[in-house]
Amino acid sequence: MRRTLVLVLALALAGCGGSGRAHGTATLWVTTDRGAHVVFSGPVPAGSDGIRTVEGKLKVTTRYGGRYLQSVNGMAGSLTQQRDWFFFVNGIEGNRSAAEVTIHPGDVLWWDYRKWTGATMHVPVVAGAYPKPFLGQPTSVVASDRALAAKIAKQVHGVVNAKATLRNFIVISSNVPAGSVHIRPFRKGVVLELGTAIARQLAADPTTLRYRYGA
Repeated sequence: MRRTLVLVLALALAGCGGSGRAHGTATLWVTTDRGAHVVFSGPVPAGSDGIRTVEGKLKVTTRYGGRYLQSVNGMAGSLTQQRDWFFFVNGIEGNRSAAEVTIHPGDVLWWDYRKWTGATMHVPVVAGAYPKPFLGQPTSVVASDRALAAKIAKQVHGVVNAKATLRNFIVISSNVPAGSVHIRPFRKGVVLELGTAIARQLAADPTTLRYRYGA
């Protein structure tokens, strides 16, 4: 009897430990047409994969043995219409099946249903999850307006006008349209280019770029 009780307790403790690793909350966005229309936006439990996470909130069908998302709430991918579901984690495009991607606490999982062409099939990085993917990586905010740059740098825990070679850069320039947002891979990091007007909005409200591709 004692051995049985010890075994039961051990299994219970092991189970608690496993579920503890999954504790925490992530954010799920489901949109269409490059973020133009929001289907769902809200908190979700962390610890599952990129498909099961959206299955927990919306009506989903999959293909290829559950490895790829086929439809959400009846909106289905179509090769002939060149529309499909694409996902990003913390602003970075998924480069493998979402079933292989674990969503961690604090992550932003974004599924977007959009039209594509051969040239627009892949969008490596998007601005919508800002301040991710800049958090946790060295970032320099480059601008002639140091006060404005300092506000943006504070949001990403970065530095102003750093001359050292850093991983990420945020460039605020009057040489681009005031409301312009453009993001792209650069070396092993990311460059976000902002017009002055959108930069001022972002400095006042870090959610300003939400759901924007900027690519």
